Amino acid sequence: PCLTWLCSPVAEKTGKVLGEFCRCYKEQYGVALFNSVRYEIEGNGGPQAQLLHRKVPLDDHVIYSGNLFQYIEENKKWRNRFCVVPHNYGLVLYENKLAYERDLAPRVLVNSAGYKVLTSVDQYLELVNSSLPGVTPKSGHSPILKCPTDFPLILWHPYARHYYFCVMTGKEQEKWRAVFQDCVRHCNNGISEDSKVEAPAFTDAIRMYRQSKEQYGTWDMLCGNETQVLSNLVMEELLPELRTAIGPRLKGKAQERQRTWIQISDAVYRMVYEQTKAQYDAVMAKCEEQRPQMESTIRTDMDQIITSKEHLASKIRAFVLPKAEICVRNHVQPYISSILEALMTPTSQGFAEVREVFFKEVTDMNMNIVNEGGLEKLVEYMEKLSHLAFHPVKMQSCYEKMDQLKLEGLQQRFDVSSTSVFKQRAQIHMRQQMDDAVYTFETLLHQELGKLQGKDDLCKSIQRILERVLKKYDYDSSTVRKKFFREALLQITIPFLLKKLAPTCKGELAKFQELIFEDFASFILVENAYEEVVLQSVMKDIMQAVKEAAVQRKHNLYRDSMVMHNSDPNLHLLGEGIPIDWGEEYSGQPEAELAADKRRRAKQVVSVIQDEEGVLPYEVGTEALLPPGSPEPRELEEPAPGAPPSSPDRVEQIREALVKESLGDSVEAEERLTNGTSVRHAAPPSPKPRADVPSEAKVPHGTPASPAPGAEPPSPSAGTACCQPSDKETGEELAPPGGECSPPQPTGTTESGEGVQTEF
Repeated sequence: PCLTWLCSPVAEKTGKVLGEFCRCYKEQYGVALFNSVRYEIEGNGGPQAQLLHRKVPLDDHVIYSGNLFQYIEENKKWRNRFCVVPHNYGLVLYENKLAYERDLAPRVLVNSAGYKVLTSVDQYLELVNSSLPGVTPKSGHSPILKCPTDFPLILWHPYARHYYFCVMTGKEQEKWRAVFQDCVRHCNNGISEDSKVEAPAFTDAIRMYRQSKEQYGTWDMLCGNETQVLSNLVMEELLPELRTAIGPRLKGKAQERQRTWIQISDAVYRMVYEQTKAQYDAVMAKCEEQRPQMESTIRTDMDQIITSKEHLASKIRAFVLPKAEICVRNHVQPYISSILEALMTPTSQGFAEVREVFFKEVTDMNMNIVNEGGLEKLVEYMEKLSHLAFHPVKMQSCYEKMDQLKLEGLQQRFDVSSTSVFKQRAQIHMRQQMDDAVYTFETLLHQELGKLQGKDDLCKSIQRILERVLKKYDYDSSTVRKKFFREALLQITIPFLLKKLAPTCKGELAKFQELIFEDFASFILVENAYEEVVLQSVMKDIMQAVKEAAVQRKHNLYRDSMVMHNSDPNLHLLGEGIPIDWGEEYSGQPEAELAADKRRRAKQVVSVIQDEEGVLPYEVGTEALLPPGSPEPRELEEPAPGAPPSSPDRVEQIREALVKESLGDSVEAEERLTNGTSVRHAAPPSPKPRADVPSEAKVPHGTPASPAPGAEPPSPSAGTACCQPSDKETGEELAPPGGECSPPQPTGTTESGEGVQTEF
């Protein structure tokens, strides 16, 4: 159906939502700026971390690369694709590996923020059926999607287009699932925490806007960068209206109506995204323009602003606190220990597993050095170890501990829509702690190397440093977990209290506005002061619960009074130095050769996951690639007579190809693709655009291997010519269908030798 008539109502609704949000944002921007300047002046007395923090974790590396099959909706066929996951965790899908090596444009760039990774067609159909109520295929009719193997991987999004993949084995499926989930986890965390003003202003504005609509509690779609989050905010209100208006107009069988609805939702999401980006960028620019003047006022009148804020808070406290304390005593206090225990068990098991995986990897490395010997082996192992935190499969045993998190009846009582927010946050902390431990270990080892004599000295030194790092890890792990528990308890209880108190308190807040001096109205808000009073009403109970857990040494938590004296006073100075490049520093090559090797390595696929199982037949026979500069054949065209065989489409063809592979029948016209990562030896071509984007109990750990990816250019949804937005940054980007013409470079694109990385 033509969507021209939708452009105007979609733009109108988007403008209305964004108008209200931008008003909230401008208010919160002044408050966040004041808090930032005050923090800068007053500082804080939190415990100093013992582990070092790496500034550039994955420079010049690719997380993963390999082959899998992708379903192309436009021609309803399955095609094999080569997928690269660069260090920004975007999914970059190429025609095949040779296309990647020749620097041809990728087929699709996917930002996975807001997506769910599904490994069952039934799971997917359940979500699709619920997205358009009343439209469910009758039993016996073909579903919307058929998978040629028993191992699908589906990326589902409530608003944007869906992506369908499959692989040949269950083991591959698990590995790809780990990779995709890592991408989703990273892209969901798209709002930079380094921003001390814009990030808190944005998240507080989102919260205030939703509370103005009587929506309290956690929100699952706070995913991705600011524009993606705002697009989700608009779609949350817009989609039900669209469903009511468009649902009855859809024609055809149930499957066709579902497919059309998905296309319409995706097209509308793109329209919303483009308008949202323009409007949000404009309000950001306006706030930045006013920032110098606002900051000058804050620094000049800091004491007066603080005095005015405390006076306001005292008046609100006298009015709100008695009611809040009764509410806390009756509805929150009895459940704090239960919530904390539910959070502590899986989280602490996950951090214990991080410790165990780190210990195992270093111990295995040490044993291998004893058996194989030499600095050369150490360099090889250290290059792998330095990326352990970003190895999706090795870290999976840590992440999956959080799957046990269940709040059960507490979830309904406190209106927690999903525990995914807490799971994801804990998993991000796990990855960061693993990388901090690895980086501290390699920094200390690097410092020792010049003093060591022989293999025995090296092994003893590794063991000694490992023990030191584990002590530091235990201390930092306890600090990080206690902070996480406090924040999670506040995230669960504060919205509940605000909702309970709203009928008796919220309507009375307007009378406190007159207590704020007009000159300071940009930095002090009644609503924020009210929330701080509510927070204070429950904070004492939360702090006490976490403190008691630490005093009882539950889950290896340290008491707050325990301070680890810094046994390495110069360690943090070492962390400020130039990042260690083990291969470059200890390779023994002349400097000129090193520079050339470094350039070559920057272009090759350096996947963290190495293939340990040999070749899997994702590219069977001779799938020819045209020479650079030649036009690429379009996906919908049938192959000309005599043309090289294309990739298999149906189950029968795929299985037939497998038989041929096992019999050794296939023609080796081009190198076979392994199901993991192969090093490229081609001379470095021009740089590519990059896909963008956002202890205790020991548990045995399994070893990983590597699999394979793919994707294809979607054609625009029917009838979206009017007001059709660009594909950039909305969850995918389509590459032009030409030979070597490079895709458009969006603003903020960074280039390195590994893959396509576009700012989402």
